[in-house]
Amino acid sequence: MFTLYIIQSASSKRKYIGITHDVQNRLREHNSGEVRSTKAYKPWIIAHVEQFSDKTSARKREIFLKKNAKARLELFENLAPSSSG
Repeated sequence: MFTLYIIQSASSKRKYIGITHDVQNRLREHNSGEVRSTKAYKPWIIAHVEQFSDKTSARKREIFLKKNAKARLELFENLAPSSSG
């Protein structure tokens, strides 16, 4: 099982989209500074998850959201409000 996840920075409004097979471990990596692209904006909270049966499907959804601004913004608008806002 693979998961597409969206995390949101608790210190800013930044969001990050990724895929993984272990969401909690990946969140720990983001919050411990192991991921170069997110370490400046920690701490992170999970804002959204989608489950997929295979990595290919999860990766296709990730690429779609990263390349399609309209779809990404519509999804972001439907996310639960962050605890800082």
